[in-house]
Amino acid sequence: MRNTLEDLYYGNIAPNTQDMAPNSELKRATDRVTRFENQLTEQLDEAGQAVLAKLIESQQEIDSITAMENFILGFRLGVRIMAECMDTNDGDIKMGGE
Repeated sequence: MRNTLEDLYYGNIAPNTQDMAPNSELKRATDRVTRFENQLTEQLDEAGQAVLAKLIESQQEIDSITAMENFILGFRLGVRIMAECMDTNDGDIKMGGE
């Protein structure tokens, strides 16, 4: 447990910077998006390319915010589960020795 806290202190934990597995479904989907983005960029004039770039940037911002919010919500759920597991003062059946 101390190693995790030390890694957190020294900035060695960065949940927002994971690598994709090379043959994963996510990697294949990302490759498709890149391919379609390149095809669309080739078909657009300069003004259209600027709009597409803004659209992509905005979607990346939404994705980043969503990922952070889901991380926080998941972490909070984990803590609530842990806290509930520690509560031995509920229910009709008690564990032996309590």
